[in-house]
Amino acid sequence: MFQYSKEVMKHFLHPKNVGEIKNADGIGKVGNPVCGDVLWLYIKIEKNKKGEEIIKDVKFKTLGCTAAIAVSDMLADLAKGKTIEEAKKITNKRIADALKGLPKIKHHCSLLGEEALLNAIKDYEKKKK
Repeated sequence: MFQYSKEVMKHFLHPKNVGEIKNADGIGKVGNPVCGDVLWLYIKIEKNKKGEEIIKDVKFKTLGCTAAIAVSDMLADLAKGKTIEEAKKITNKRIADALKGLPKIKHHCSLLGEEALLNAIKDYEKKKK
């Protein structure tokens, strides 16, 4: 049995960002064929007072383990309010650190979060052109 941090358990048991954004500006979908985790990430973009594009809202739907759900929820918290460029710098290490660590065997879950966010941003940028 894995030993999860209190922060992981908090985001797993009481995720605040579960759901789907209708008319999302970007959608990122990633999966891990080995463990079977699948993550859909939805982002809504708005401009702030400076005219910069920021991630106004983030929702996710994750079919996966404790770590995958906690990573998805923490990623949403970390990305909200960030500019697109700031959000692109959110790494799997930063997500794992914010969760006060993940068991080594579950680090791939934090990679899913990073990849889902980058895919959602790419989808947004592609639609914008």
